[in-house]
Amino acid sequence: MQAQMQMMVRQRGFTLIEMVVVIVLIGLAYALLPKLAFGGVSGPELKSNVRAVATGLRMTRDTAINSKREATLTLDLDAHVFRVQNDARVHKLNEKIDVKLYTSQADLVSEKIGSIRFFPDGSSNGGRVTVGAGGRDFAVDVDWLTGRVTISELAGNARG
Repeated sequence: MQAQMQMMVRQRGFTLIEMVVVIVLIGLAYALLPKLAFGGVSGPELKSNVRAVATGLRMTRDTAINSKREATLTLDLDAHVFRVQNDARVHKLNEKIDVKLYTSQADLVSEKIGSIRFFPDGSSNGGRVTVGAGGRDFAVDVDWLTGRVTISELAGNARG
């Protein structure tokens, strides 16, 4: 009788080892899921790249206004980099994200290299840079009249 009661007590709960294994599996799933859902780029990493592009555009606008001269942000789609005029730094984007540039024909150097131009009054030639991965896309828009830079998530995006 005592053996049966001891057997019943053992079957009711989980051992510490079983609980640790489950916690480890949950942790692995949590770490790997964003990579699978967003094509190898986590959500925060994707948003960080979007904000980097927006910050570069805002920096370029400020440069144009403060220097009272035109300033450009040049984006190389193949190399996944952008440069702000009069800034020696090269800003690198994640290689796994998709980047597209929509700008005026006059500011396209080639099929994969182009610029968005800002004028001394803060206005711009306008344009859009889309940044996405795994079906989730963000647009960084530049208003041609005001030069205002905005970020928006494009409709129809998959949520991981």
